[in-house]
Amino acid sequence: MIVGVPKEIKQAEDRVALTPGGADGLVRAGHKVLVEVGAGLGSGFQDAEYINYGAEMVANAADIWKQAEMIIKVKEPLESEYKYFKKDLIIFTYLHLAAAKELTEALIKSGAIGIAYETVQNADRCLPLLQPMSEVAGRMAVQQGSIFLEKTCGGKGMLIDGVTGVAPAHVVVVGAGIVGTSAIRRAVGLGARVTVLDVNTNRLRYLNEVFMGKIETLYSNNYNLNQACKTADLVIGAVLIPGKKAPKIITKEIIKAMRPGTVVIDVAIDQGGSVETITCPTCHAEPTFVLHDVIHCAVPNIPGSVPQTSTLALTNVTLGYAIRIANKGWKKALKDEPALAKGANVAEGKVTYQGVAEALSLEYTPIEDLLN
Repeated sequence: MIVGVPKEIKQAEDRVALTPGGADGLVRAGHKVLVEVGAGLGSGFQDAEYINYGAEMVANAADIWKQAEMIIKVKEPLESEYKYFKKDLIIFTYLHLAAAKELTEALIKSGAIGIAYETVQNADRCLPLLQPMSEVAGRMAVQQGSIFLEKTCGGKGMLIDGVTGVAPAHVVVVGAGIVGTSAIRRAVGLGARVTVLDVNTNRLRYLNEVFMGKIETLYSNNYNLNQACKTADLVIGAVLIPGKKAPKIITKEIIKAMRPGTVVIDVAIDQGGSVETITCPTCHAEPTFVLHDVIHCAVPNIPGSVPQTSTLALTNVTLGYAIRIANKGWKKALKDEPALAKGANVAEGKVTYQGVAEALSLEYTPIEDLLN
């Protein structure tokens, strides 16, 4: 199979979908790998490294999209890339279609096969291709939030861990999944006061044991969320329903009740966001805006700010799937692996992931109907 790796074009996105080592794996499996010139530079990989491991460097993205049978990316295709879609082209990347109707419609119209990293799901409900980026995003949310709390960034002018005789910042994490847990780990490590809310009491019990009582756990309902956010200095929205649009649980009323200078970071923005006052993503160049005296941040590609770490972590988990898709073709690969089949969001002009169909009011076709 001809596998193409175009350079990412999203603003401040320096990750690349394939490392030189990943290219080596595909080449050794008998496939042809095309990499756009300069695609790996932002992550610290030189073109010569790809060449040394058997990849071919291509001067422009258009030629890669034209030749490739499978495109491997990091972020969802942008509007300028829709023209490259074609029948039977496999696009393997983060898609987040529940919040992207135009992209979904472009995939449907083209007949391309959209396999989304974020909905590949094991029998234990683990999301193996989302997990490493969720870990990065959770850590970065606390790291960036601590900077936004500085007075020069519009914040309250406080250290997240305080100093002797001065209380630390209160960090509220909404959602106790991978993002939330990573955020908790970083916040506790920095010495903040941490409160986490979730509807899964077993998960809260587990986290309380893991962090040995260093965190406060609350069942997530509107009352508890209101009370926690009133005293919060940094709020991190980390709610995820795989493949579906995130619920707007941090309401406008909750935002209005926060103290001036509070920072809110919505890590769920890729899936539409969990903060009612955030209606569209921000970007690395302009990460924040102020509304109701609260600093809002909704950068959809937070891990892109640490591309070397993120690229290595992402390729570690995606490469095996990519090789199996290339070896078997998408239909046999999905038929053989139920976890990978859950990654199929659009195929042969049909929406094949129920959460996406429901979010966008489109007809749903089970992927199994197309594999038989």
